[in-house]
Amino acid sequence: MTYEDMAIFYDQFMEIAPYDEWVRVTENVLQDMEVSAERVVDLGCGTGEITVKLAQKGYTMTGIDLSDQMLSVAAEKAARFHLPITWLNQDIREIEGIQDQDAAISFCDVVNYIHTEADLLRVFSGAASTLKDGGMFLFDVHSLYHVRENMVNQTFADVTDDSSYIWLCSEGNKQGEMFHDITFFSKQSNGSYARHDEYHHQQTFPIEVYKKLLNRTGFQITRIIGDFQLENQILPDDAERIIFIAEKRSE
Repeated sequence: MTYEDMAIFYDQFMEIAPYDEWVRVTENVLQDMEVSAERVVDLGCGTGEITVKLAQKGYTMTGIDLSDQMLSVAAEKAARFHLPITWLNQDIREIEGIQDQDAAISFCDVVNYIHTEADLLRVFSGAASTLKDGGMFLFDVHSLYHVRENMVNQTFADVTDDSSYIWLCSEGNKQGEMFHDITFFSKQSNGSYARHDEYHHQQTFPIEVYKKLLNRTGFQITRIIGDFQLENQILPDDAERIIFIAEKRSE
């Protein structure tokens, strides 16, 4: 679940990621809450791009990630903007010490790194434990359609003056399972290139599995949307990214 050497180059490789769309959806949901929402925890915050953007909009942010390297990049980014964000090195399956949040978010495929229903249950339970009653939980996953049609058994690559990568995505044995074999090269001060290798395992489950586990952990789903289309009330069959929006029920 960690990005080690890649942390330094992650933002460069993710330049086209739809960060503003994740922020837009989050703000839309928080603005619809009956009580003003101020405190948000970002589960699997990575280099803190979304965390920082929401902090700049006035939210009190906590970012959690398993990778020290990612958190280091995130902390440097927050410092540049003089943002008082709390960064915690934790596994999102074992969240501790965070309570009374207005919202919990987990975007950019973080939940796809949870490979079993048992661990998903732990993540959702942990998210619930961070929230006050009525708090909102937002997360996204790749759709099974996207995994099948656009990801597995494909090769992706990019080259810049300072770095490049080759990314092989192979199909797993289970529906929605995929493995990423990523090799990237970074330019060194002496003009040579250093090679780094990472291997990642992701899993997407059918929508009904996420619904079942959210219900078991005290959430009521308010909306499920595809590809950031808040105005669309029907989830398209060819949606590539599915966003779940759920409310923590009162005990």
